[in-house]
Amino acid sequence: MSRKTTLNRTVKFMLVLFGIWPGMSCGLICRLFWIVTLIFVEYCHYLYFVSHIYTAEFLDMVDCMCSFMAYAKVIMRIILFWMNQQNIIVSILSMMSNDWDDCAKSDVALRETKYKAKISDRLINSIFMLHAMAACAYGSGTILNNVEVTNRTEELPYIDKLDIPFDVNTQLMYRSILFAEFFVMTSICWLAGVTNVLLLSLTLHAAGQMDILRNWFTQLVPRAKQIKHESTVIILKRIVQKHQKIIDFSECIESLYTRIAFLIFTSNMTMICSLGFVIVTAIGSPNAVEQIVRSLLFYTITNLEAFIFCFAGEYLSNKSKLVGIAAYNTPWYALAPSDSRVMLIIILRSQKKLTLTAGKMVDLSLESFANIMKASGSYLSVLLAMQ
Repeated sequence: MSRKTTLNRTVKFMLVLFGIWPGMSCGLICRLFWIVTLIFVEYCHYLYFVSHIYTAEFLDMVDCMCSFMAYAKVIMRIILFWMNQQNIIVSILSMMSNDWDDCAKSDVALRETKYKAKISDRLINSIFMLHAMAACAYGSGTILNNVEVTNRTEELPYIDKLDIPFDVNTQLMYRSILFAEFFVMTSICWLAGVTNVLLLSLTLHAAGQMDILRNWFTQLVPRAKQIKHESTVIILKRIVQKHQKIIDFSECIESLYTRIAFLIFTSNMTMICSLGFVIVTAIGSPNAVEQIVRSLLFYTITNLEAFIFCFAGEYLSNKSKLVGIAAYNTPWYALAPSDSRVMLIIILRSQKKLTLTAGKMVDLSLESFANIMKASGSYLSVLLAMQ
């Protein structure tokens, strides 16, 4: 079996590019490059904010704040991934590889794991393309504009609201800065999308293992009637070990993403509100179409990011509940008393559902996503009233 992971090449390429994938010799160089690049971009945002705080329109300042927060969020995210590279990420990849090895021994388990991997591939490719479209829509208008650098009377427009800390006096220099900015922005969009869908991929893998476990429950009692008691004990031992592996895998996902989820939970609320303000305010303005096209996909992927985290938490919790229901629905009363007590322990453990949290404070669920949208709508109303 050639494939031993639910993650496809797109995820691995992006994680290698940003120095996150374990065991890469170029990891340090990639980290230094992105740290210097992102800090420089944030510094240019800061210069724009300081120099235009009293002169720029409120809409431009909100736009600057949105892009500043987007880059800051990615910086914090990759730093958290770097911090967890040698322990949590290695553990997750190792457990995933072991699960694929175990599934090779059973056609049903292998089919279920491959099915979840195919869903993961489709999600990764779709979100990867969506983020690429968002980057193109956000930056193409500025790149295609014909701006004369030598005979200018106004500030040079950049894709983001930036102030470059050196003089740009040639057309070649200006175009080079635009393309470099577009490359960085596209790469950051891809990283944000891939790390978001990585959570879904890991959750899908855990869910696939839970479906395999539920299938084992349906086969336990019929097989127990046909085989000796010692073999039933072995099967129950496999079930308990499998259940514990799933719990350990889910706890690794929680440890990797809980601080990132808290970052998303707090920042996206502000960004959704701000981007909504930019879109609503742009209606009726002379450049309304350009501004809406520029911000609409950015607004979409920001909402999608919050939804992915909350949906992953809801999906994992629901799947963990189904394990307990499957164990309860098994005719455990037909087993030997010592075996049925083992089933009772599994049922009791399943009642403590697996969850993903934002900073160990808020469970990620669809209810949490609804709360984010409600809070963002409230803040948007305040901004529109202040306008």
